[in-house]
Amino acid sequence: MRDRKSDLTAKRLEISGIVQGVGFRPFVFQLAKENRLCGEIANTADGVSIFVEGAPQDIALFYQTIPMKKPPLAQITHMAITEEIVKGYSGFSIASSKGHGDLKSALISPDVSICGDCLSELFDPANRRFHYPFINCTNCGPRYTIIDDLPYDRACTSMKNFQMCPECQAEYDNPLDRRFHAQPNACFRCGPMVSLYTDQGKPVETDHPIEKTVALLRAGKIVAVKGLGGFHLAVDAENNHAVANLRKKKNREEKPFALMARDLEKIREFAELDVDEEKALLSPARPIVIVQKKRHSSIARLTAPGNRYLGVMLPYTPLHHLLLSHHFSALVMTSGNQSEEPICINNQDAFQRLGGIADYFLIHNREIYLRSDDSIVRVIHRTARQVRRSRGYVPVPIFLGTPAAEVLACGAELKNTICLTREDQAFLSQHIGDLENPSTEAFFQQTIQHMERILDIHPAVIAHDLHPGYLSTAYATARTDKIRIGVQHHHAHVAACMAENHTRETVIGLAFDGTGYGPDHTVWGGEILLADFKQFDRTAHLSYIPMPGSAAAVREPWRMGMSYLLDSFGETCREFNLPMFQAIDHSKIDTIVQMVNGGINSPMTSSLGRLFDGIAAIVGLRYRVSFEGQAAMELEMAADHTTEGIYDYAWQEGTPIQISVKSIVQGVVRDVIHHVDQSVICGKFHNTLIQLFAELTETIGKTTGLNRVALTGGVFQNRILFQGLFRALSKKGFTVLSHSLVPCNDGGISLGQAVIASARMGDPSTCP
Repeated sequence: MRDRKSDLTAKRLEISGIVQGVGFRPFVFQLAKENRLCGEIANTADGVSIFVEGAPQDIALFYQTIPMKKPPLAQITHMAITEEIVKGYSGFSIASSKGHGDLKSALISPDVSICGDCLSELFDPANRRFHYPFINCTNCGPRYTIIDDLPYDRACTSMKNFQMCPECQAEYDNPLDRRFHAQPNACFRCGPMVSLYTDQGKPVETDHPIEKTVALLRAGKIVAVKGLGGFHLAVDAENNHAVANLRKKKNREEKPFALMARDLEKIREFAELDVDEEKALLSPARPIVIVQKKRHSSIARLTAPGNRYLGVMLPYTPLHHLLLSHHFSALVMTSGNQSEEPICINNQDAFQRLGGIADYFLIHNREIYLRSDDSIVRVIHRTARQVRRSRGYVPVPIFLGTPAAEVLACGAELKNTICLTREDQAFLSQHIGDLENPSTEAFFQQTIQHMERILDIHPAVIAHDLHPGYLSTAYATARTDKIRIGVQHHHAHVAACMAENHTRETVIGLAFDGTGYGPDHTVWGGEILLADFKQFDRTAHLSYIPMPGSAAAVREPWRMGMSYLLDSFGETCREFNLPMFQAIDHSKIDTIVQMVNGGINSPMTSSLGRLFDGIAAIVGLRYRVSFEGQAAMELEMAADHTTEGIYDYAWQEGTPIQISVKSIVQGVVRDVIHHVDQSVICGKFHNTLIQLFAELTETIGKTTGLNRVALTGGVFQNRILFQGLFRALSKKGFTVLSHSLVPCNDGGISLGQAVIASARMGDPSTCP
């Protein structure tokens, strides 16, 4: 360091982003030492503040190096550098956290899977944390699920109840240690511990609860395991009886169970993996990845009955690794809840709610402040696309590229998430679920309160779906202290796709899903919109069709099959030799005919999702479903990818354009009657939709001069339809926008609502 103070200069760096709890301060500490600088670094409510003084060239090298060599989990979103007066520091230090007004804009790291260093120590007999199920450091471990407030210091987390032992405290205080200010830092002497209980809430006497749990799983028992963001229900995935028992007790008839396996080698024993799926599995978020089953494996058939795909993940906590180190091929790790309820996070709540399902409970005494389900991704077109964005991704914001007003968006009814916006950032919540019961509604409200508090965002504007019956809409309506802006469901889908792709210009939006409330009081879902963030025009849609029984038609796709048959053929359709007419009682068919003809409880729908349901029933694939989208999934799985034929299709010019599906249905029926293989029919159906929408989009593009297309809505979880349309539209010269950062399904709706409400704030004429 130079002797003369006059030769020194000083700078202050204010850095925003994910820079707390990720080893950023010790990184800066060491970098400052390497560059012979004095000063200090401190956490603030905005991020970190760094004061440095030294030779000008050393300071310049210092701040140029920070973005290039930052810790792997750190994300820098903004770095402001200002001149300061030299103060004469004698060295560089890490100061205590400082407040910075009332604004809390520091970004919070998501929960991160165990790192390689901690994993090595976990299985090192010479290490003092050998087999400690809560080992972590600044590069890994819990974050979001244990935070109660900012700044991210131990006192603001659920670790505040555990006083560190001298050894852990020494690590925590040493800037050169990997565990410097690792807020969950702990060991056997001072940290959280696991224990085993019966289904009656009584402790099991054992000195080795994890090994005992392994023995119980091998014996076919169901064990509720408390994890990072909530409880899992675990069984040995090779034990047919245990899997069947879990399915029965959880009242989960056919929906696939998620699997967790020790490593990629184990997963390859029962699933096909490509390089992009391996990359997704190994990412720090450790999501569930949807992959194709191998035809023959030791995994129980009832893990995913009638499904060509499995949801698999790698262990992401030390406890998972300890369980799976005992040579299981895989464990079923399904969410710890009853169907349609939020996952359990509290020990006593788990005993009460899961006592009728689990035989034993492997719990721990570290509180989970906010539940967070496992995230789900599916690799389509070589990109990992979110199906459920939750643990491992939340609360990292979606960066919008341009500033937005502060808005709370309440999301949709199904697959609900909420969204808060601030500056150029949109913070989507973790997956909340379907708002169909009081416990999920309570979780919805708790999530809003928690995120508003830890992000210090208290917007005056609240956005919501137009559907008057949604609980999220009811919540928004009751918030009389807010400016309320209603947003049409499919407009929100398109806007969400635009937002994550940083597009503000008008696009042609293909919004395809199962259900969305239309301003004309019908059920939309097969829409082509011309949209920007402020408004939309409905340019084209599938022709309306009765939806007999309303919600019952979703649960029983044969109802939609009957409705499409009546629309395409009239009542003469009942003379056809279709498998549906052998499977469904004739009196029930009579009732549906009466409902459709009389307009009784048969709302009109333009939904493409309902068309998939109807075709699945007509073909004979599925007449009733046990989970949302099941019929459409089976239609996709049944399709022969090599089929080249299509069915006739037509649309009627007008404002909007009406897309008729009669000729498509007639073609499908003709092939069924002539005993054409189901796989060929399903392949032709997909081909038809791809060619139809590519051709119609091209026509609309020529008329409007627009060349950007957004593909959005839950139907685009269909790999065949998405890839086919993406390629067809790209060949026609369109720039195709799609989802990867947020789900294309209703889990992304809140983002669209938020950016639309923000845009409308500056233009009152667009507010409903």
